[in-house]
Amino acid sequence: MEAADYEVLSVREQLFHDRVRECIISILLFATLYILCHIFLTRFKKPAEFTTVDDEDATVNKIALELCTFTLAVALGAVLLLPFSIISNEVLLSLPRNYYIQWLNGSLIHGLWNLVFLFSNLSLIFLMPFAYFFTESEGFAGSRKGVLGRVYETVVMLILLTLLVLGMVWVASAIVDNDKASRESLYDFWEYYLPYLYSCISFLGVLLLLVCTPLGLARMFSVTGKLLVKPRLLEDLEEQLNCSAFEEAALTRRICNPTSCWLPLDMELLHRQVLALQTQRVLLEKRRKASAWQRNLGYPLAMLCLLLLTGLSVLIVAIHILELLIDEAAMPRGIQDASLGQVSFSKLGSFGAIIQVVLIFYLMVSSVVGFYSSPLFRSLRPRWHDTAMTQIIGNCVCLLVLSSALPVFSRTLGLTRFDLLGDFGRFNWLGNFYIVFLYNAAFAGLTTLCLVKTFTAAVRAELIRAFGLDRLPLPVSGFPRASRKKQHQ
Repeated sequence: MEAADYEVLSVREQLFHDRVRECIISILLFATLYILCHIFLTRFKKPAEFTTVDDEDATVNKIALELCTFTLAVALGAVLLLPFSIISNEVLLSLPRNYYIQWLNGSLIHGLWNLVFLFSNLSLIFLMPFAYFFTESEGFAGSRKGVLGRVYETVVMLILLTLLVLGMVWVASAIVDNDKASRESLYDFWEYYLPYLYSCISFLGVLLLLVCTPLGLARMFSVTGKLLVKPRLLEDLEEQLNCSAFEEAALTRRICNPTSCWLPLDMELLHRQVLALQTQRVLLEKRRKASAWQRNLGYPLAMLCLLLLTGLSVLIVAIHILELLIDEAAMPRGIQDASLGQVSFSKLGSFGAIIQVVLIFYLMVSSVVGFYSSPLFRSLRPRWHDTAMTQIIGNCVCLLVLSSALPVFSRTLGLTRFDLLGDFGRFNWLGNFYIVFLYNAAFAGLTTLCLVKTFTAAVRAELIRAFGLDRLPLPVSGFPRASRKKQHQ
């Protein structure tokens, strides 16, 4: 063999080893996420649904739980996708020739983006509808009972749903873009239909983030205030402990003497209320035993960090709005062959990249808080060891929609200059200036409005409570009119 043949063989062998290494790394990362999500879901599932007398229902619920675990792992991977890419780019810039990070390259990052896009399509379009229909199915009439009969019914329902969605998307594309070539391209199921459908779902996710994130940014202050110990000026723990003890004693007296009350009592409800009061009293005792540093320093620092992160997010979005008016390069267009480790995506270097990662995680947590705080989705909020299987499926679908839209959301708002890789950059609406501009302006306006309204109301309430003004017997607005009528009489 000639030297050229040996060189070609060595290149092919190196390429094969690189592909195997990337595959092993991807499998290890996904397996880790899968195990974490499985542990998380088992803490919220309702044990009665998995220990029923009917083994068939228990088997169906176990299969649906595994599908939900896969979907939640994909959602967590979508959340970590953009921060991991930003950090990897900075690491490659800082250590370009280090032997121990040769596995971290552009091919691996591109592969992870494509896998997340593929698994997101698979979970949203096939796995989650299959899990829902599978848990609700009972088998066709006249067929043999068993899991296989439920599988047949679920597959038929899934095929009908796929045809319905395919027809709706085809009609919508024909109405929006009255072009024969665009309609015929929908017949290409893999190359056009799935990315087009996922683009519509991602657009809905981005709109959902636009509504939930400002609400969550405002709610983060009250949620953090409940978790941390407030200073003595803002919280009277002794009064709360006394009230809790009095309520617990009253309920205990009711349980011990049920015949002393004229009305029928729900003993199970009273026991649950007593347990809730006991848990609340234990938490109040822990808060009372907190150190002075934790009491007087932790709460102000947490509030200051939240205010700083929220203000920084609004400032970055405002700057991005100005960039959109001046420079066309600020549009969030994706590219297919971006090379990592060449240039930093932040003007502040590694420090700016860390700030970008922190802001992305902060906005994602805020969007989840806002999602579960909104009146429309409050009923989906999972409960510890008391979440039904259908509710778990709904939560996994919503979290996947939010997390898969996070890269597009972050790039659209200008939180990072990292270009969208893979099929995430193929969304047509990302190139529309009016949509991107109005989206940025709406986010900045809604966030500022929610923050000012909620923050000022919270500060006013805390000041009223601190000075004891809430205990004053203030007159009710309807009473003066009644007194005037009495005076006339």
